[in-house]
Order: sequence, then structure tokens, then C-alpha cells
Amino acid sequence: MQDLEIVDSWFPADLLPPAHWERHYPPRGLPPQGLVTRFAPSPTGAVHLGGLYVATLARDLAHRSGGVYLVRVEDTDKEREVAGAAEEFARVFRYFGLEPDEGGPGDPWGPYRQSEREAVYLSYVRELAREQRAYPCFCSAERLEDNAREQRRSRSPLGYYGKWARCRSLSARDAGRRIAAGEPYTVRLRCPVGLPGRVRFRDLVRGPLTMLDNGNDTVLLKSADTDGRRLPTYHLAHVVDDHLMRVNLVVRGEEWISSLPLHRQVHRALGFRPPEYAHIAPLMKLDGAGRRKLSKRRDPESAAWFYAAAGYPAAAVGHYLRGLANSRLAGLPTAGALAEPLRLAEMGTAGPMVDLARLRSLSREYIASLTPEEALRQLAAWASRHDSGLHAGLRDRPDTALAAFEMARRGTGTPRKDLACWSEFRAAYGFFFPGLHVVADRPDDPRFGGLPGPVVAVLASELAADYRHEGPPDDWFAVVRAVAGRHGFAPDARTFRTAPGAYRGSVRDVADVLRVCLTGSRRSPDLFQVAQVLGRREVLRRLTVLAPAGDVSPAGRGGRGRPG
Repeated sequence: MQDLEIVDSWFPADLLPPAHWERHYPPRGLPPQGLVTRFAPSPTGAVHLGGLYVATLARDLAHRSGGVYLVRVEDTDKEREVAGAAEEFARVFRYFGLEPDEGGPGDPWGPYRQSEREAVYLSYVRELAREQRAYPCFCSAERLEDNAREQRRSRSPLGYYGKWARCRSLSARDAGRRIAAGEPYTVRLRCPVGLPGRVRFRDLVRGPLTMLDNGNDTVLLKSADTDGRRLPTYHLAHVVDDHLMRVNLVVRGEEWISSLPLHRQVHRALGFRPPEYAHIAPLMKLDGAGRRKLSKRRDPESAAWFYAAAGYPAAAVGHYLRGLANSRLAGLPTAGALAEPLRLAEMGTAGPMVDLARLRSLSREYIASLTPEEALRQLAAWASRHDSGLHAGLRDRPDTALAAFEMARRGTGTPRKDLACWSEFRAAYGFFFPGLHVVADRPDDPRFGGLPGPVVAVLASELAADYRHEGPPDDWFAVVRAVAGRHGFAPDARTFRTAPGAYRGSVRDVADVLRVCLTGSRRSPDLFQVAQVLGRREVLRRLTVLAPAGDVSPAGRGGRGRPG
């Protein structure tokens, strides 16, 4: 009894017992097959694409079973925490449609930030200490490094065990005196005595696993921080939280497999039934002739926000990630891939290869499948955060934006697939908006493809003077053919030079002068449709920028001789 009083003195006097938390977080009223899954990021940097991959799996598995998917921020490592990282998590989840069913203030199994659950963890640590399943450790960082050096010298396994577990045999009274004197300490799990044996687990991705059991007295509770808080390590915190939040399936990266024996020991020490685990292979990338893990430091595409900032539609990214998990989904249309369930049994143990070209192809297909109205809605939502100039153009000229998307569905009816992400809209269709269009105001502009400047100026002038806005398309294009014929451009010849200063070309060259003036590029959607959307006044404004001295009248053209 005296030892219990000493142990209790190490903790706040008003600390509640574990039984309180068991009542506070009761079992969930879910169907028997209902899964409770979680995504548990640490705010130590940007969300990795692999995090989206895990969250996609966890959310789908929970929802298909009639269960619950939650997000819990594991922020007990305050030294490595990055300011604003947790807020970025919320933005990423929102953009990619991975918002949790729980995770907000007031949700019944919260709070969902581990730094706000200190009292919960302390209750369970005190219980372990009372039962002599955990003990205070006063070893300094220097002492632990001395241990490691000696272990390396003697070729012993690294860790805190056996003769190197110097604080394990301290009595409660001795530990109490040192704590009362203000000596810093951690709390360690008291590992079972003896050499660790082999333990068996069943992983839902990898099947049966046999591993060496944990033989280390691992730290469960860190020393007090500068604010006096005592926060747990991941090993204790996630075990307690998964138990109280009633998580029964943990989807996480394969790097945690080595910690599985320890985590099962912590479950046993606390009397908890462990959840099932699914350890998934990491996302990979080709690197020369080999392959490696997708790296936060080396690969910009490893950050989830890379895809949001570029404007890859969330549905297309979701489709792509689901195809990495279950290859049968990769070739389906996006709507079908999103509707199909994900299955852990279909996941491999080799990391799937991230291929941006494949994502871009899926994304083009998806954007091309949208109605103009839905495409405009998604584009505007993206531009409101990432491209203020484009957003202003869409706001002021929504009909123009709709016409740009409609243009893809005229003629053959085959949608154009020229956009893989929303950030490409400005380059592909920004010319429709006067505020975004970069005017070709010099006849020697390289966008004219090397056509001599004097030739460009005269052609632009005559195209403006003879311009007829009305269709049909063949009649409208007759002006281009007439100007080309008047100056000796061949109907179908490719552009070439016969000698320095001597230039010959085709009708296509003349059309490209018109195209560059109207769109800023020699590649564009159908030119007649572009002109109809721009309107006669805007077409003439863009052409006359290059007219000699601004004169586009027939008299001002200086005759009909071939230019240049």
C-alpha cells in the first residue's frame, strides 16, 4: 500500500482512473461488421501522397462496412512540429474529399489532437506503474549514449534491457526520492523477463507474420517539457487512443511492422484487445534503372498539396490512388472506379509505382467527361485559391468560360483532352479573357514561327480589312484563303525558304498569323469557333495591333503585291 501511495504521488492528485475513460468512451453502436478506421498524421511537415493513399483506403474500408473513419492528429513530438501543418491537413482533406466522419470539436470520442489528451494517457501510465508494468527511468541522454557505445563495442543488440536497464531495479521509494528532488525522468514499459521469443501475427495484407518479440524497456512517457506537460510517445499514445476510440482496423505503412511486437506488448500490459492491422507497401518511383521510395526531400510530387496547387481534380487523384491499391480499378472510368470497393486482399506487398503520366491521362479523361457547367464550377473553385487573375476573368465572363468548355463538344462531338489539371486552363484558354491574353504586338514575335516581320504585318492588316465575322466556317475561312492567294501562298505547301530573304509558304502560314493574333499560339481550338466566342470587335482589335500605322483600309495596304 505504501508503494501505491508513492506511485500516486508522481501524478496529479486529481487524475481520473482508467475506468472513467472507459465509461466516457463507450463501445460504438455499429453493425457487427462495422470498421472504425483512422488516419493519424503527425504535424511535422506537409501531407505526403502516401498519406492520401492511406486515408483513401481507411475511409473507403470504413464506409463500405457501415463504420466510421476519423482523423487524429498525433502531435506529441512538439520539437518537430511545423507551425500550420495541422491546418494544412484540413485543407488537404477538404480538397480531396477525405473529410473525416469525426475529428472536430465536440465530437464524442475526442479531442482528436493527442496533445489535448494528456490526462487520459497519464491515467493509464499511473495504472501501469501501480502494477509494476512500468517504472521511472532517470538515465540521461549521455548515459544512454554510453550504453549504446558499450553495446556496439561488445556487439550486443542496441536497447535498454538487461544490465543496461539501470533504473529497472529501483525501488518505488528510491524513485520517489529522486522525483521529489526534481530529477528529470521518463517512464518505461517493464518488458517481460528473459530472452524474447518468436511471436506470430496475422496481417490483413501480408498474411501470417513471425517475428522476434520486443525485448526492450521502451519509453512510454517522455520527461516533462518546458510547460510542465508530460506527453506520451507514439507507442503508448496510439494504443490508448485506438482502444478508447474503438478503432478496430489500423491501416498504416509497412515501416511500422517492426514495432508490432512492442505495440502488442503494450496492448497486453493495458489489458486491451488489439485491433487488426494492415501494413501497406510504400509508394515507389523509378530512378534510373532502379526504383526507390517516393521521397519528401527529393520529389516535389510526393507532397499532397502539389496536386491541389496544380489543380488536379480530386476525383481524378482519388481514381489514380485507388488504381494503385487495386489494379482492377485503374482502367475503369473515374465514376466507376470511385464506386467500386477497395479490397485489402488485392493489395500487393511490392510498393506501387507512382507515374505522373498515368495520372495526367486519367485526369484528362475525367475533365473531358465533365459538363461545361461542372467543369466551370471546379475550375472556379480552384482558381479562387490559386489564380486570382483567372478567377477574376471567370467571375466577370462566365459565359466566355462556358463557351470555351462547350467548344470541345461541337463538330465531331469528341471531347478535347487538352487539360490534365486546372492550372493548364490559363495557357490553353486564357486568350479568351482580355486580361489574360498576351497580345502579339510585334511582327517579329517568335510565336509567328519565323515568318518575316513585314510579311506578318501586311497579312494581319489585310486579314483585318477583309474580315467577315459571319459563318458558315468555310465561308468565314475564305478570307484567309483569299489573302493567301493574293500574295502567292500555296494552298497546301509547307513553309520553306528558297534563299536568304526569299520566302514561300502556305495558306496554313496565313491562318497561323490569324491564330497567333487571336490566341497567342499556333496551336488552338477550332479557329472559327474561337472567333465567334471572341466577337467581331475583339477579333479586329487583336488583328489591328500589327497593322502598319494602324491603317487597315484597302487604300492603306499599299497595293496587292506579294509581301517581302
